[in-house]
Amino acid sequence: MTANESFKTLNDFAHKGVEQVSSLGELNLSIFERLAARHVDAVNMAVEHSVRLAKSITESKGYSDLLKSQVEASKDLSECLISESKENLQLAGQVRDDYRVWFEKSLAEVNADLRKAVPAI
Repeated sequence: MTANESFKTLNDFAHKGVEQVSSLGELNLSIFERLAARHVDAVNMAVEHSVRLAKSITESKGYSDLLKSQVEASKDLSECLISESKENLQLAGQVRDDYRVWFEKSLAEVNADLRKAVPAI
């Protein structure tokens, strides 16, 4: 292999490395956007619950009404949290699969490039 061919090979490796890092950055951004959306949903749920509790305090006619409305609100929040937890677990599985696909694709590309660059012994 001549020096010129070696430099071309190194240049190709560097270019492909930059492409792989860029694709990882895009994957990370996509995942961050999905996680941020889930976080916003969780904050909205907590705010809605707080508003509901405050409203129950101002609208209750007595202690038994207040207790009943707060227990009901807490029950509803618990059910929402369970649902959100299940959705977050599904998202975590999707994120794991996305990273696995990226890693396997990148590894296959590196292996293919190395097989081209290194002569068979």
